[in-house]
Amino acid sequence: MARPGGNPDLAAHQFTTDRPEPLTARLQLRVTERMKQQVTSIPNWQELIRDAIAKELAKSR
Repeated sequence: MARPGGNPDLAAHQFTTDRPEPLTARLQLRVTERMKQQVTSIPNWQELIRDAIAKELAKSR
């Protein structure tokens, strides 16, 4: 059951980002199980993938 009146200090606990654009869209693709394990074993793999996609998109312009 939710607390009556809500959280009066909610703004102090909201998520913020320092990116020029927030990461709100999702992209999904299928890979082999082995490929997934290799990628997810890399530290900070999500940012690495985002950078790789951005570089490829910049080359195609």
